[in-house]
Amino acid sequence: MPLPKTSTDDPRADLLAKLERYLLRYPQEKETIEAFALFVHSNPQCFERSLLEGHVCGSAWVVNKEGSAVLLTHHKKIGRWLQLGGHADGDSDILHVALREAQEESGLSEIAPLSTEIFDISIHTISARGAEPEHKHYDVRFTFQTDATKPLSVSDESHALRWVELSELDRLATDPSVLNMRRKWLLARPLWPLH
Repeated sequence: MPLPKTSTDDPRADLLAKLERYLLRYPQEKETIEAFALFVHSNPQCFERSLLEGHVCGSAWVVNKEGSAVLLTHHKKIGRWLQLGGHADGDSDILHVALREAQEESGLSEIAPLSTEIFDISIHTISARGAEPEHKHYDVRFTFQTDATKPLSVSDESHALRWVELSELDRLATDPSVLNMRRKWLLARPLWPLH
């Protein structure tokens, strides 16, 4: 079954087209991709945090120049080591969202995308907090690269930032989606144009 589409002037069109191309690369993720695309297609406000059932977020898998280590944040609210990322807050350019969040959460200004295509997706449930009900994050992940020797600046949303060698990742990160991104990165790494 083909993924849903919108008119080309619809702000969701680019994300839906990216999901379609992602499906060609990862057909084994068909069920998740279809659920993601259906959510985006069914919700014109999918990029807004005010959509209480869930919203699209952008994340960054940021590697060093050698592609051997990834930058993780110890997230204050969630209490785990995760990739950098956050809410779209109305921005339908999810690659831009991921880059913005990576810069804001790391203090690094020179972060370069390795591709404009989706690297990974995840649909995960966020527990209720205060007045905010339980909802889902429809997370779109992209690959980026930066100089790991540059100083980092921890944002208010994090306890800490750390470069983690991929071979040591399981000692720090327990989130299955982070470990899945490592697996994907190691499989795809020869295809990425590392600078």
